[in-house]
Amino acid sequence: MEQRTMTSDRATSGTALGAALKPRQLTMMGLGSAIGAGLFIGSGAGIQAAGPAVLISYLVAGTLIILVMWALGEMAAANPDSGAFSVYTARAFGPVAGATVGWLWWVQLVVVIAAEALGAAALLASVFPALPVWLMAFVFIAVLTAVNLTRVKNFGEFEFWFALLKVAAIVGFLLVGAALLFGWLPDVQSPGLANFTGAGFAPNGFAGIATALFVVAFAFGGTEIVSVAAAETRDPARSVGKAVRTVLWRILVFYIGAIFIIAAVVPVGSAGLKSPFAAVLDAAGMPGAATAITLVAVAALLSALNANLYGASRMAFSLAERGEAPRSLAFISKTQVPVVAVLASVAFGVVTAVLEVAFPDKVLPVLLNIVGSTSLLVWTSALLAQLALRLRADRDGTVLPLRMAGFPWLTGIGLLILAAIFTVGFIGEDSRPQLLSTFALVALLAVANWIHHRTAKAPAAVEPAEQAKDSVLVD
Repeated sequence: MEQRTMTSDRATSGTALGAALKPRQLTMMGLGSAIGAGLFIGSGAGIQAAGPAVLISYLVAGTLIILVMWALGEMAAANPDSGAFSVYTARAFGPVAGATVGWLWWVQLVVVIAAEALGAAALLASVFPALPVWLMAFVFIAVLTAVNLTRVKNFGEFEFWFALLKVAAIVGFLLVGAALLFGWLPDVQSPGLANFTGAGFAPNGFAGIATALFVVAFAFGGTEIVSVAAAETRDPARSVGKAVRTVLWRILVFYIGAIFIIAAVVPVGSAGLKSPFAAVLDAAGMPGAATAITLVAVAALLSALNANLYGASRMAFSLAERGEAPRSLAFISKTQVPVVAVLASVAFGVVTAVLEVAFPDKVLPVLLNIVGSTSLLVWTSALLAQLALRLRADRDGTVLPLRMAGFPWLTGIGLLILAAIFTVGFIGEDSRPQLLSTFALVALLAVANWIHHRTAKAPAAVEPAEQAKDSVLVD
């Protein structure tokens, strides 16, 4: 059989975007996207549901995201494209499926942009009450929009330092937590591992672990942005490979280490689970713990806002390039930035924020509920696309620059974990409406894209599933 090589040459991506992101920026972007405000503030919900056994939930969810990143890394290294999983889904299952996934992700990001700006402003106002929340929210959006309108290397540098701050906070927390557990802190008694013994380890049994799995899975949302950013690196195959290898083990170390310490120090039912990191630092006798964690959470939210605006603009650009969105969104500035896509994405975020300010707790919660399960569907599409494209590549004798080991079994394990999370979500009375709302949005987008393709005058840039397989192959 003739052997072909899947190239990662930038010319194959069909993009006019820049290639200024450095490997260190891509690596920290992947790591930082997994360490969000959900970890610093929201991890207590998982512990409340499962007790210390939430570690099992985090191990399962962490394994899932590792498999998803590995699958995305394989596809991004072979074919870097700002549309990432949307493009890969289109190549595997046709343009309607790809466009649906792309628009679904874009809608989620522009809604979340508003939530992150308002959330960061509200947290900062809790430390500095004189600052008006609405004003700070729009200042945050304006500043980060300006960052995204400049060269991509500036975005990458901002995101690098944001991520470094979060990593430093986690490392510091792990050191303090370890000192607390080992009894190395003066005048502070170690809590030991009493929370892990007897019935206290899993107070709600398997049901609690399953419920926590649905909750904690969303803490890893956003990691897929690495596959989007790969299109703007100089050497995608090398950069993506390094990012995937580096991020994989660090995610588990940071998450499992932090949750282990919290579960050991803060008992189930404690009020400290509302801000678990601060509760641990308070137990360690660290002054100003609550303020410090609040400021780190603000940085985490702003980092996510910055990354999500970047991701939304690149997805809009990719959709426009493929004829799935207004062509104006594909306009590239002299600095190789899709400025119209950036402004359009932030405009929707601003409108959402304005509506939330005008009608508090009436607009944003509804929108967040609708897009709440988007990450699960994006990860599902990524694994299914990788399964289809890898089988196609192996059948054709294509050499990939980065290969996911254990194929197809590990891909299958990832899909089984996702199936379990969906099952738990549909069983839960609180989570079922969110899933149903997201599926309704998917159906609406799918119908709209199907109609678009039925009525479009010209075919989309991404070929149908069967014809697209040779588009990035070189003899």
